[in-house]
Amino acid sequence: MSTTSTVGTFTIRPLDPLQDAELLHGWVTHPKAAFWMMQDARLQDVEREYMGIAASEHHHAYLGFHDEEPAFLMEKYDPRYIELVGLYEPEPGDVGMHFLVAPTDRPVHGFTRAVITAVMEELFADPRTRRVVVEPDVTNKAVHALNEAVGFVPVREIDKPEKRALLSFCTRERFFNRHSLAARGVAV
Repeated sequence: MSTTSTVGTFTIRPLDPLQDAELLHGWVTHPKAAFWMMQDARLQDVEREYMGIAASEHHHAYLGFHDEEPAFLMEKYDPRYIELVGLYEPEPGDVGMHFLVAPTDRPVHGFTRAVITAVMEELFADPRTRRVVVEPDVTNKAVHALNEAVGFVPVREIDKPEKRALLSFCTRERFFNRHSLAARGVAV
């Protein structure tokens, strides 16, 4: 899928765990990726993690490109089977999501919001997806603001084995309503 925004064109392809591991290693161990919880990962750890995801029928990883350059990582998962099992009552059409923007020395204003918008468009391109579920760390205020900007509504804090998380949902209707208003220049 290809999405064009005010900051350029985004494309997404399935992640190749071996081919992309070195690139990902640099991203997930960067200080700005602290919430990804892989700061001390070795290259082999990254390969192993993404080989496991590639082998799962309930978890998928994708590499995102900005104007044909690698720029972000996207994961989607089925919360009925991983990440949120027993922590909330999933509904038909729920899809879990994680995303990570690559570190850069030249930040572009609005880039991360454009990335999360492209990720959400990709997820909602599947007509079976009715609601996107996220569970970021409760202290990750920057991602909470981004999530709210694209339509996520916080529901409650939950305790996961690795963190205290803010369970949030974004319905298809809420996302497209927010996205439509933003595209028309209406503050959301």
